[in-house]
Amino acid sequence: VDNSSLTGESEPLLRAPECTHDNPLETKNMMMFSTNVLEGTGRGIVIRTGDNTIIGTVAFIVASTCFIVSMISGSELLSALVFMMGIFVANVPEGITATVTASLTLTAKKMRKKHCLVKKLEAVETLGSTSTICSDKTGTLTQNRMTVAHFWARGEIFEAVMCGEDGKPTGRGLPVTGAYGDLMRCATLCSRSDFKEDDTDVPVQRRETVGDASEAAILSIASSEGYLKVMEQPFNSINKYQLSIHTGGPNNSHILVLKGAPERVLAMSTTMSTEEGPKPIDDNIRKQFQKAYDDLGGMGEHQFPPGFAFDLENPNYPTAGLNFLGLISMIDPPRPGVRMAVHLCQSAGIKVVMVTGDHPITAQAIAKQVHIIDNGIDVTLLIDDTDAPAGEELYGTGRLKKTEAIVVHGEQLKKLSETTLDSIVANYHQVVFARTSPTQKLQIVEAYQRNGQIVAVTGDGVNDAPALRKADIGIAMGIAGTDVSKQAADMILLNDNFASIVTGVEEGRIIFDNLKKSIAYVLTSNIGEVTPFISYVVFGLPLPMSLMSILLIDMGTDLWPAISLAYELPENDIMERPPRDAKIDKLVNARLILFSYMHIGVMQATAGFCTYFFIMMQNGFMPWDLWGLREQWDNKDLDTVADSFGQEWCYESRRQLLRSCHSGFFLSMVMVQWGDLFISKTRKNSMVTQGMNNMVMNTGMISTVVLSCIFLYTPGLYNILAQTPLRMTTTMVGLPFAVLIYMYDEVRKCIIRRHPGGIVYRLTNY
Repeated sequence: VDNSSLTGESEPLLRAPECTHDNPLETKNMMMFSTNVLEGTGRGIVIRTGDNTIIGTVAFIVASTCFIVSMISGSELLSALVFMMGIFVANVPEGITATVTASLTLTAKKMRKKHCLVKKLEAVETLGSTSTICSDKTGTLTQNRMTVAHFWARGEIFEAVMCGEDGKPTGRGLPVTGAYGDLMRCATLCSRSDFKEDDTDVPVQRRETVGDASEAAILSIASSEGYLKVMEQPFNSINKYQLSIHTGGPNNSHILVLKGAPERVLAMSTTMSTEEGPKPIDDNIRKQFQKAYDDLGGMGEHQFPPGFAFDLENPNYPTAGLNFLGLISMIDPPRPGVRMAVHLCQSAGIKVVMVTGDHPITAQAIAKQVHIIDNGIDVTLLIDDTDAPAGEELYGTGRLKKTEAIVVHGEQLKKLSETTLDSIVANYHQVVFARTSPTQKLQIVEAYQRNGQIVAVTGDGVNDAPALRKADIGIAMGIAGTDVSKQAADMILLNDNFASIVTGVEEGRIIFDNLKKSIAYVLTSNIGEVTPFISYVVFGLPLPMSLMSILLIDMGTDLWPAISLAYELPENDIMERPPRDAKIDKLVNARLILFSYMHIGVMQATAGFCTYFFIMMQNGFMPWDLWGLREQWDNKDLDTVADSFGQEWCYESRRQLLRSCHSGFFLSMVMVQWGDLFISKTRKNSMVTQGMNNMVMNTGMISTVVLSCIFLYTPGLYNILAQTPLRMTTTMVGLPFAVLIYMYDEVRKCIIRRHPGGIVYRLTNY
């Protein structure tokens, strides 16, 4: 270690576990804060922190010595404390904490009105930087209102017969006798849904149901009267079928009915119903089934194939050798506005990924309907009959060619290596994951995060909680979501609608933009507030601005205008920009500080000093005579100080004159902050284009005038605040600088718009 900064040792010293000396600076088993490790590795225990360290003790001794020397040399304790507090107050923008908190709270309330309940305020800003949204399909992208659309039986596809409000059937319907009657009876017996009792006078199509949406759709077209359920095996994600046994068949016998995933039910069946009776399932029937399956799935419809077999003697009911009856397909139409919401996301550079438990064909069809996958482009299908390739062979096998879109089956996702999944995530812009489990949703979120994406993910189940926690922003469903998922989420979607997520993204981008504007507005006054104290110390000027004046600006006149920027309308390109890179585009960056301090801040400080010197000149003190006058000015024992014209000023007169200077500096800062507020309305657009529609800001500008008048002209109050009334001519000194700030920034923004990426953009666009 190098102890030269602490002990003066010129040579590096070795450290070892053994104690070799009673002096901490000499022993080999001690390392000191502020010293450097030059080479090697080791593990240690921290025994002292902060002021308790050796360097902390040295710092305390030095500070105490300086304080004692200062007191002996005659410096006043009160003046030293005032100066110290002034430097602290001027450098710390007191209004920022209140501004940021108020802005985030206001945005959270706005999002609540748009069906987005924000649990954590920081989630508002995170949502604005989202680059990938992993969304469920059912109920989020779609309406979660299943309707029977088609049947497949006897090798034909039929439309569902639905009754309109007039009670007349619509569509080319399925006969209700023979094999078709068995299909409908099986479907309804498998349904666990029921109609609400108080809707008996309402047409079937409009009656409300209780239970699963898919089963309710079947219930709307058929009846299960006359049969009594005696046993049921519910549907689960492992078996992927539901089975129940009923009484009421021929001779009051038992009937076993089953419905589930099409491929699962077909595998459990050995025969298929036809007009001539059950026929063995052969390759021809399987091809017919697959074609109908793909055709119905391509319409975005779910298929539920029912089947039945009799079991009269064996108590262990059969789950094989069933009779395949057909397919019933249902459609869950997309929610209104989802297609436009997806388009807005894509325009904003946000990737929308569908993660669903549905079949890949159905998921692909819905994805095309909502434009997650564009129509007319080639889609790579990584499904059951495709071997999952190794990462390096992803596009080289010929079976998995490179396209813009891909549909990945959950079974194949299990076989993919982490490298292959990362490659898919990085190379495909339109992605659908189908037949996925909640665990795989977590795997997908992690893959996108490894790719450098800011991921928002939706979820509603208990098993979705890990993915919701892992995502940069977890979004739980307010209607269908469980309590566990809501607790794990950062935001709750009250209407379960994907379009509300996009609204939240836009609000997140707006608040990030507006927070930048608020911070830039608040920071600019720091230079004008700290330079008076620097000039007081360095140049010996009588203090141009008081500590009280700084507090009146930061906690008084600036607060309302800064918060009002949270109400500013977005600039017209807010949803056309790519997602910001959270690692680079920080809320406060070097360009914002440079612009606030060195551009606008310098102009504001100049306005304040011009007012200060103007008041001094009006009273006989020329600017060049003020340099080094501080000690005489502040000396209470010095009865008179001569001005530039020889007029004598007693201490009380000097104090009153300095109070006028403080008030003038304060008022000039308020005026130039008007100009700063105008330019903070936009980051790129002209203020003329943006307009003055922000009534909260307009009211805030009026409030600054009213507060300034109250502080300076209310009898009694201005004495408490160490201010004094000013002449009209003095109040106008800062106004030209406010106009200058506005004109300067309009020219800057014009150059940025005309030359994006130019030197002005690179140096000043925050």
